[in-house]
This record gives sequence, C-alpha cells and structure tokens, in this order.
Amino acid sequence: MTIQSEKAPERAVPRQPLRRNGRYRALLRGKHRPVWEEDPNPLGLVVKGVALLVIVLTVLFPLYTVVLTSFSSQADITRSGGLVIVPGSLSFAAYGQILSGGIVTRATIVSIGITAVGTVLSTTVSVLAAYGLSRPGSFAHRPLLFLFLITMFFGAGMIPTYLLVSNLGLIDSYWSLILPGAVSAFNVLILRAFFMGIDRSITDAARIDGAGDWRILGQIVLPMSKAVVAVVALFYGVGYWNAFFNAMLYINDNAKWPLQLVLRSYVLQGVTLPGSGVGQVDVDDGAVTGLPVKMAVMVLAIIPILVVYPMVQRHFTKGVLFGAIKG
Repeated sequence: MTIQSEKAPERAVPRQPLRRNGRYRALLRGKHRPVWEEDPNPLGLVVKGVALLVIVLTVLFPLYTVVLTSFSSQADITRSGGLVIVPGSLSFAAYGQILSGGIVTRATIVSIGITAVGTVLSTTVSVLAAYGLSRPGSFAHRPLLFLFLITMFFGAGMIPTYLLVSNLGLIDSYWSLILPGAVSAFNVLILRAFFMGIDRSITDAARIDGAGDWRILGQIVLPMSKAVVAVVALFYGVGYWNAFFNAMLYINDNAKWPLQLVLRSYVLQGVTLPGSGVGQVDVDDGAVTGLPVKMAVMVLAIIPILVVYPMVQRHFTKGVLFGAIKG
C-alpha cells in the first residue's frame, strides 16, 4: 500500500504594494510614453499652480472691479478716478435707480421671458428633430439630414432674413427674437449623435412590448439623455440671454428692448435711456453718476448666467464630448 504524504500547505507570501512611481508605470505601459503622462515633478506642480492662479485672477479681477464699482458711492469713484479697486463705503443707490420701475426693469423681464420661452421651444424642437434623424428608417432621413448640414455652412443673409421676418408680420414682436434662431443645426447633431449611441436593443424591446415612438422618446430615450439635453438647453439659454442683434434689427419700440440691447446702448454708446412711460434711467437726475449705474446694469446682465452655469457645468464632459463622439 502506497502511503501518500500530505504536502504541507504553502505559506501565503504577502504581496508587496506596488510602487506607483513613474518607473513602474513606464514598465507597465511600455518604454515609450508621452510626456504629458509622466508624473509632474515638484517644480512642475509649482509652475502649474502659479499659472492657474494667474489665470483665475485675470478672470476674476475685472468682475471684482465691476461689482465693487456698482456698489460704490460717488466719493469713492471720485477718489479712485474711475473703477473702484479698494472698497470704501457701499451704496445701493445704483441698483435702486435701475430697478425702480424704469426701462431696465422692463428689459430684464423681457429678457427673462424670451430666454425661458425660447429655451423651452428650441430644446423641444431640437430633441424631436434629433430623435427623428437618429432613426435610420424615418421618413426622408438622409435629405433632411443634408438640409440640416447645409444650414451650418450657408445662410440666406441679413436682408433676406429681415424681409422674411417683415413679411411674416413679426416686426416689433417678441417672436422675432425667438423664431429666426430657434433651432441650431449644431445642437441637433449633438443630440442626434447621442441618441444614436443608445443601444438599439433597449428601444427594440420597448417596441416589442407595444410602445410607440412618443412613449419610447419620453420614457426611455430622454431619461437616458438628461446630460446632453441639459447642456443643449444651456447653450440655447445663454444664446437667448446674450442676444441683442436681432433686437436691433426687428424691435423699433424701445419699451420692448431686451436687457442686452439696453446694456449696449447705455453702457457702450452712452445713450440716455428713455422711460417709455414707466420711468427712466437718467444719470443727471439722481445722486449717482453714470459709472455705478452702468456697472450695475452689467452685473444685472451676468447674474443669471453665473447662477445657472454651475448647475449644468458638471454635464459638459458627459453631454457634449460623449454626444459628439458617439455615433
């Protein structure tokens, strides 16, 4: 009888933690590595930190001077000789003047309304167009896609567009600030690429269960596309909020001016703003001069973007890059 000796179990040797240094990574990934994949040395970290700090200060310093000047009194502005850098006594007279029921208040309401309605309308139309173009078997799929691509490179021009808006009876109408640029072919293509990246087996399974296109879009595609839809909505919102050229062309009644056109006429051109029956912003009629009022109008124009942008910024990488690459 053969007696088999039991083999003693091998002792588990504790694995040494791998050193995550540049040499180990070079051996792991290969000998030839791009320079930007190397671990930065202490000097490189310091240089990068200083460069980022300079960039941040370059961006924030003008904003700081604009906000501080809008809250400054006449004595501080006279002492500084213009824009205020060192804070002194704060005053809300400029904001009280522009928000006292004059044309700036009305222009702010107009801009908010145009931005809200235009963003909802443009996002809805873009989503519907992109979803239709993302279905290979949809009606006139390729010709419609070709028409969208043409609009990215060719336009009718200012005069034909003005004649079209005039013939439609949209002069001095708020719709003239929304409809001419309601749909962006670039945003439609971003949404289309994202929709095409969704696994077709998901939509096919829903279609087998009896779901139609509207239900698939509303209950399956849109919940999976919140990031890209949010980014596109931000693009449209910022575009409507900052637009002033269409108002210059199509709006003759200054009571219907958006805030950006008021900002351009008053801050850049120095035009005294008429009250249009609801008061006026007249720098010679109050205790503050034109500079704090101008800066207050600028702050009022940038506040909505500063509030909305951080809420959507986290979707940029996932929404725009993924949507542009997929498909």
